[in-house]
Amino acid sequence: MAQVTVLGGCGAVGSRAVRTLVKHPEFSHVVIADYNKEKAHSIQAELASPKVSVHWFDAHDRKSIYQAIAGSDVVLNCVGPFYSTVKPILETSIDAKINYVDVCDDVDVTIDILEMNDTAKQMGVSALIGMGSSPGVTNIIAKFAADSLFDEVESIDIFHTHGGEPFEGEGVIGHRFHCMSINIPMYLNGKLEHVNFFKDDGIALRQKFNFPGIGETLLYPYPHPEQITLPRYINLRQVTNKGSVLPDEYYNLIRDICALGLASKEPITVKGQKVVPADFATAFIIRERERILHETTFGEQRGCVSVIAKGIKNGKREEYRVHMASKSQALGEGTGIPAAMGAIAMHKGLVPGKGVMPPEACINPNEFISLMPEIMKIDDTSKRDGAFAGFLVEKINDDGSITEMKIL
Repeated sequence: MAQVTVLGGCGAVGSRAVRTLVKHPEFSHVVIADYNKEKAHSIQAELASPKVSVHWFDAHDRKSIYQAIAGSDVVLNCVGPFYSTVKPILETSIDAKINYVDVCDDVDVTIDILEMNDTAKQMGVSALIGMGSSPGVTNIIAKFAADSLFDEVESIDIFHTHGGEPFEGEGVIGHRFHCMSINIPMYLNGKLEHVNFFKDDGIALRQKFNFPGIGETLLYPYPHPEQITLPRYINLRQVTNKGSVLPDEYYNLIRDICALGLASKEPITVKGQKVVPADFATAFIIRERERILHETTFGEQRGCVSVIAKGIKNGKREEYRVHMASKSQALGEGTGIPAAMGAIAMHKGLVPGKGVMPPEACINPNEFISLMPEIMKIDDTSKRDGAFAGFLVEKINDDGSITEMKIL
């Protein structure tokens, strides 16, 4: 009997992880732990599985966290925004001596939780952090490129975009504000630099990229953890991360609101009432999103993550592109399914070592890829046009033409 507890199991990411884990035989008991108990019970009723139970918890209350994860073999943390929730949850998991997986994509707090490495080792805990799409699968692809594609890898550039999900909550908008407001790390010319989203150094890094199934998209610097963690474990000279949200009109709205200072959490007085600009801005963005999706006739949710790897093989420079694209799924599936795979890999013993580790530090890429067929078999969203149907691998030839290498 093995139990996995999915913290934040009602969200877009957590609920997809729950659905995947319920169908996989690795765990006999799946706990949906969430603040929204009513929604948790709704998902439980929808799944109609004796494997599933529900537990209410508060991500900011250590006692509540401990009660939610008690008795678990693995904790899967999907509670965002991670800059405000991941530290107490990871600390509690370590104290409880329970192996841990998360999808933390906030770079600043990633630096903080990596400092818990020695404590986790002393407590005999394996903590796999950033096991989503980006970070997560991107790290594993980078590791695969370094180990198998090149004699010497020079650069890893990560591009991502998605949009049209059925809903977006306050946590998602808050994460985007956070990403635009902090100094953004980029590993350039063999050293870590920081750029500002709105200033010249950040603007200079914006670029367009043609995603399979989506088309050309303007991308912006993103403060994801790969720029911090990959250079620690792979010898290379460049790691960048750039992304956006679809449609462009929607992302532009968020960008412009943040640029105006409306992401501030400092209250202001409006006609005698205290108003937090970020609260108003978030509600406004959520309302306007529906209008924009309707007016742009956006259609089904979709997304793509691409990893561009360049290096030297047999004395010759080569370039590979690995795409994970979807025409019918996006953030939830693209992140939730890899997260579930991380929890399964953890319980299978495929995450060797103790401590706080990003994927490239502890996961064998070939072993992870070998899990994909069984996950695709049990997950009814993982079709050829689904979110996690596999990797499209391309090699860029000397003349700029593209040779499709393999679809995994």
